[in-house]
Amino acid sequence: MDFYDIIDQVGESNLEALMGLAVGMIFGIAAQRSRFCLRAATVEFARGQMGPRLAIWLLTFSTAVVWVQGAQYFGLFRVSDARMMAVPGSWSGAIIGGLMFGAGMVLARGCSGRLLVLAATGNLRSVIGGMVFAIFAQMSLYGWLAPLRNWLAALWITPQGRNLYLLEELRLPPTAALWIGLGLAILAIVLAQRNKIGLKPLIFASGVGFAVALGWVMTWTLAQASFDPVNVTSATFTGPSANTLMFFLNPNPSLRFDVGLVPGVVLGAFLAALVSRELEWQGYDGAEATRRSIIGAALMGFGGMLAGGCAIGAGVTGGSIFAATALLALTCMWIGAALTDLLVDQRGPRPVAV
Repeated sequence: MDFYDIIDQVGESNLEALMGLAVGMIFGIAAQRSRFCLRAATVEFARGQMGPRLAIWLLTFSTAVVWVQGAQYFGLFRVSDARMMAVPGSWSGAIIGGLMFGAGMVLARGCSGRLLVLAATGNLRSVIGGMVFAIFAQMSLYGWLAPLRNWLAALWITPQGRNLYLLEELRLPPTAALWIGLGLAILAIVLAQRNKIGLKPLIFASGVGFAVALGWVMTWTLAQASFDPVNVTSATFTGPSANTLMFFLNPNPSLRFDVGLVPGVVLGAFLAALVSRELEWQGYDGAEATRRSIIGAALMGFGGMLAGGCAIGAGVTGGSIFAATALLALTCMWIGAALTDLLVDQRGPRPVAV
């Protein structure tokens, strides 16, 4: 049975959703076991620490770059076909949205992907924060906030109706991306050794990056064989959270990669927490924690949609293909998180790490 037979038997939309489910489960398991979180990494860095969370994030990012660029080298994926590269990028959206998302993930005590993973383990703070995030993402995509998002995004866009491939802009060969990924991986391993991180967390951190690459390869492969257009995409949680929310509210929903991804992450994280006996009900620590969590989730919902992706979607998935606006958004997320930590947390009681 070849790939075309599988498409005929399963159906294109069903197969796309199953791909999302598989990628989500791998991501959920790996993220739960490695405690991968951009917010934790930025806070460590902002406080002058080259700690374990930074090492985990750096290894995840570098692994994604190596796998994605390796797939492109062997003809299993083409960066130019990615939806993120085929549409105009927004410099203004990356800057404003990235800063908002970075501030929001510090207030909410986790980026959108981390909230999704924690929600699956019984963290009620993350359940509520994730719902607020999804609602504001949906409002920013099609609802009341959509005109504001469109106006901000249109202030400064990339030329010629496409995003920019950073390596081409810097006149670097395509293989440079692979070497950059390998160099970052070596740096991550050195930091991991300094912080005495065990082998298992490193393997699972690499698994998060592998899940991102797998999503790119799967959707690209389906797009080459599919009769109907298929978005070549991978792990991201701003748009998919909004789409998953509407899937359960719409009387005539359609299955896509996005709709499989989010439930896959929840299922994977739940199973990982169940096996490791880390399932535990957790709630808010008071009114102040509730307020900052809801505000942070709202900022992430709007900011992530404006920036063209969340900490995973822009920061790892977009970064792995060197989309210029994605890397700019990632940089602004780091800046927004560092400033918020400095102005809010370092001048008051520090929230418990998650």
